[in-house]
Amino acid sequence: MIDWVASDIKFLPGVGPQRAAVLNKELDIYTQHDLLYYFPYKYVDRSRIYSIRELDGTMPYIQLKGQILSFEEAGEGRQRRLIAHFSDGTGVVDLVWFQGIKYLLGKYKIRQEYIVFGRPAMFNGRVNIAHPDIDLATDVQMSSMGLQPYYNTTEKMKRSFLNSQMIVKLMNNVIKQIKEPLPETLSPAIVSEYHLMSLTDALLNIHFPGNAELLRKAQYRLKFEELFYVQLNILRYARDRQRKYRGYVFSRVGDIFNTFYARNLPFQLTSAQKRVLKEIRRDVGSGRQMNRLLQGDVGSGKTLVALMSMLIALDNGYQACMMAPTEILANQHYETIRELLCGMDVRVELLTGSIKGKRREGILQGLLSGDVQILIGTHAVIEDTVNFASLGLVVIDEQHRFGVAQRARLWTKNVQPPHVLVMTATPIPRTLAMTLYGDLDVSVIDELPPGRKPIATLHQFDNNRASLYRSVRKQIAEGRQVYIVYPLIKESEKIDLKNLEEGYLHVCEAFPDCTVCKVHGQMKPAEKDEQMQRFVSGEAQIMVATTVIEVGVNVPNASVMIIENAERFGLSQLHQLRGRVGRGADQSYCILVTGYKLSEDTRKRIEIMVRTNDGFEIAEADLKLRGPGDLEGTQQSGVAFDLKIADIVRDGQLLQYVRGVAQQLVDADPNGVDPENEIVWKQLQALCKTNVNWAAIS
Repeated sequence: MIDWVASDIKFLPGVGPQRAAVLNKELDIYTQHDLLYYFPYKYVDRSRIYSIRELDGTMPYIQLKGQILSFEEAGEGRQRRLIAHFSDGTGVVDLVWFQGIKYLLGKYKIRQEYIVFGRPAMFNGRVNIAHPDIDLATDVQMSSMGLQPYYNTTEKMKRSFLNSQMIVKLMNNVIKQIKEPLPETLSPAIVSEYHLMSLTDALLNIHFPGNAELLRKAQYRLKFEELFYVQLNILRYARDRQRKYRGYVFSRVGDIFNTFYARNLPFQLTSAQKRVLKEIRRDVGSGRQMNRLLQGDVGSGKTLVALMSMLIALDNGYQACMMAPTEILANQHYETIRELLCGMDVRVELLTGSIKGKRREGILQGLLSGDVQILIGTHAVIEDTVNFASLGLVVIDEQHRFGVAQRARLWTKNVQPPHVLVMTATPIPRTLAMTLYGDLDVSVIDELPPGRKPIATLHQFDNNRASLYRSVRKQIAEGRQVYIVYPLIKESEKIDLKNLEEGYLHVCEAFPDCTVCKVHGQMKPAEKDEQMQRFVSGEAQIMVATTVIEVGVNVPNASVMIIENAERFGLSQLHQLRGRVGRGADQSYCILVTGYKLSEDTRKRIEIMVRTNDGFEIAEADLKLRGPGDLEGTQQSGVAFDLKIADIVRDGQLLQYVRGVAQQLVDADPNGVDPENEIVWKQLQALCKTNVNWAAIS
């Protein structure tokens, strides 16, 4: 690193201690190197001069050349403003300032030629430009103006006069110091093979592009590098883990699996389920430890695949364990698996926080002796008192609900880590899965079992309640059950809870001959379970709830899901909630209830929900609308560095391409000793200094 690049930002001309403190706090900029990597968010073409007669109020930034004819002041107090009437001979525009009037009157002269730059707007039928940039025409070399960079700034920065223009000046001061090429951060082989611009040229052109083509090349080089190091980091961890941790070899498929397949299989496996089972069998027989993410929509048959994988472990003399995030979900898995194994000589036990005393003792003994072959539980499973004879496979349901460190404790339950199968019903777009779960192999179940009908989704405005309730009564009369979900979102929990309570009373009034139960996160677990149980058993026909039901209850008889204030939910959450119905053979419905006033984004979300049941299409759309930051579990992802220029959504293709480049390098130089790659491994080390090796324990 050239010395000046690493020097404190306060020593850069134009900064000083006060502005440095603002840059530290607001943008995490501490050195000149940090500033160099603070990239513009847009560029405006300043190579063209417009004539005033071409202007209207809808154009983006424009440039004019002409003279100020006269000044006038208008308005009183806070409305006081200075107006300059500016002409180029084809018309007149008003230049308007609301601050610094005295200073401006002294600065600009009448009948002097200026270049004016700003965004035109219409006011009282005239074009005006508020707070324009003004330069003497003689000072501006048009050919060198080209594409002007614009930088994001905060209110605090603006108060310290650190607006975008000031950042441009500071950036100029940094760039002026580049007298020789900066040290490369990619190996010469990668730069030449993938036709990348040099780092120095890329940094010069990202801030002050010579032309649009040079800007494109600079962006490509910097995005390529950023995504390459994210992927290299993940792939190197995955490689280290494979080398460090051998996997138990499940060499055979034996009697237990075959008996189940021949006698107990409830329906023919879909081709997607067969494909995923093959992938799992290949992993567990390979001698390396399996770490696989199994994605599939609610109802796609993930539990069956997980059970059959556990039976392979049993056939090879190992125990298996399944961990679920809530007692309700653990109970549900336990009941489902016992039912599926009915008549077979396999001991399955349930371990949750509420199982105590002699029963708990018996289970713990059975685990130690190997009599308990399959254990299903909540995080009670990872307590120190729980020990296995030989744990060979762990299935984790809804992985994002468990902290990374919690999962790591499962690894200590045997001499070497068991195989891990992670299940999620939250579809993750491929590009994001490659970054969040890049060290996990991904399997997808992308078809529903036979007999499942797609859920019909409808959008209704909340003033159509009478007809909505008529259809609900009809469903209840046919013996079906109904969920009504209200939002409960942290900022306004009090209001939301009130809405839920009011909603509950309103539903009780509207359906006087039905039993209505209610569930929300503020209830005590026992109380919540009791209410859930009333719905599961069929005693209650309607359940009024918050999103606590998003993961959990399986009620095949529930065929209607009404989501109140649907505009307040994200796409993935709406899709998860919708998956609570449609578990039986009957046609199920999801009704999204909103007010009339909807933002453009909300309208798009609702339209997508009504149009498709495909979880992956929904997840892609959600990612585009909300960006990757909101996806659950992101904070555990092991993405070692913030993305400064690349965008996982927009640059998805490039991400997949650079993953291939990173994979080639890891395969060719697994120990990181090839002198040709020295630059790359050093740079990765520098980027990862603060990163914890989470990937080894996912």
